[in-house]
Amino acid sequence: MGAVGSVEGCVPFRGHQTWYRVTGDLKGPRLPLVVAHGGPGCTHDYVDSFKDIAALDGRAVIHYDQLGNGKSTHLPEKGPEFWTVDLFLAELDALLAHLGIAERYAFLGQSWGGMLGAEHAVRRPQGLKALVIANSPANMHTWVAEANRLRRELPIEVQETLNRHEAAGTLTDPDYIRASMAFYDRHVCRVTPWPAEVARTFAAMDADNTVYRHMNGPTEFHVIGTMRDWTIEDRLARIAAPTLLISGAHDEATPEVVRPYREKVPDIRWVLFPDSSHMPHVEEKEACLKVVSDFLQQHDSNEPASPAP
Repeated sequence: MGAVGSVEGCVPFRGHQTWYRVTGDLKGPRLPLVVAHGGPGCTHDYVDSFKDIAALDGRAVIHYDQLGNGKSTHLPEKGPEFWTVDLFLAELDALLAHLGIAERYAFLGQSWGGMLGAEHAVRRPQGLKALVIANSPANMHTWVAEANRLRRELPIEVQETLNRHEAAGTLTDPDYIRASMAFYDRHVCRVTPWPAEVARTFAAMDADNTVYRHMNGPTEFHVIGTMRDWTIEDRLARIAAPTLLISGAHDEATPEVVRPYREKVPDIRWVLFPDSSHMPHVEEKEACLKVVSDFLQQHDSNEPASPAP
């Protein structure tokens, strides 16, 4: 796989800066792919592997760090009322406009990024020609219920440690963090040790967890932030773009978690990666990138769709 050039820049957004990187040629014939990271509050690093699609099929791949994270402007002083779905939808619109691709693009969102992608897609933007939802919940109540089911399968001493610290509110205690890792190693990334790009994201979140703490909470299974009641289940039928859904057999985004997408998005196909948890793009990288590339190539020539009434 040959190296493909990249350029970086920043988008002015509401007095702040959103960092982005384009791998490949935005002026090429294939749909440019925008990749949104999860969290809320992660960074682009752990989804960096998707840039290799540029070498696979010649399309431009755009990564960006959402506001408050990574190389974009950090705002640790902002409270939970600032960090909203609408904020990140507006930031995405600003990125698309800045790059000049708003009339024709594909979008891939991983975990929270897929939730953001679904929120974007239900608005039926004319330029969205293909959507990839990777390892994402459609309803946070289902996400938490399934996370707690998976948690009950952890060793009893790990469960007791988690319960004890959650009851006491000591969620930054090293014992709690170590116990949480038992869940992460099973259901978030099963590659051990974690690849450098995954470790970089989690180190960045440790350094500034403003967005994750306010919107999600302290851990994947202790969701007490502003997104705790979020759902898009009742709006999924409005998604007009052809959609690929991907998840892992050991994923915290279990089949029950992703079921609303499978059942309610009109034009969707689902690929389950047997040896992956929450990061098939890391755990089964070659297979995952090929699935995404093949799907996108089917829609590179999509003409603008007429919105349904």
